[in-house]
Amino acid sequence: MRLLLVTLFAATSLYACSQPVKTKTKPAMSTPSDKLETIYLGEGCFWCTEAFFQRVNGVVSVESGYGGGFVENPTYEQVCDKNTGHVELAKVVFDPAVVSIDEILEIFWKTHDPTTLDQQGNDIGPQYKSVVYYVSETQKNIAQKYKEALDKSGAFSAPIVTTIEPFKNYYPAENYHQNYYNSNTNQGYCRFVIAPKLEKFEKVFKAKLKH
Repeated sequence: MRLLLVTLFAATSLYACSQPVKTKTKPAMSTPSDKLETIYLGEGCFWCTEAFFQRVNGVVSVESGYGGGFVENPTYEQVCDKNTGHVELAKVVFDPAVVSIDEILEIFWKTHDPTTLDQQGNDIGPQYKSVVYYVSETQKNIAQKYKEALDKSGAFSAPIVTTIEPFKNYYPAENYHQNYYNSNTNQGYCRFVIAPKLEKFEKVFKAKLKH
């Protein structure tokens, strides 16, 4: 497995990942075609995760949502109250013939700090947990091997706290959370937190981006 052992993004958030209440979408469990693969990733605020993976060649779609908890169809406010067990997730659907699961996980671990428990910068709480929710044994095995290799390599100054768990449930976030960065580039969090991360991301992963 090819690893780029470079720590890219120390999250320094200036604004909390929050917005006023809007409309709520219904839960969805759409199944991609047999040629596509899905994985659910949590690495802090889902606005950031969505923005990264939307730009990766071979990624067909990215959706922000909530998963892993015990409350059915939660709202953003409920998740932020830290009583639902849910994590902010990006549902990433990709074509493994174009971008491999190894590359997806490489991007995942290099676009956030996987050593901080339930925190990315100023975004603090269990909803910002670093987690991989796998949907197959192949995804599980690759993620575990990758995590172990990163820990042994010393790429990070502290142990990786990312958990690797079987997929449990998922609910799409409210409509206003979807495609958030692209639709709100002048919003404070987008300008001062996401934009600088994207600039670094696009330089490092230039060969993997959509044209």
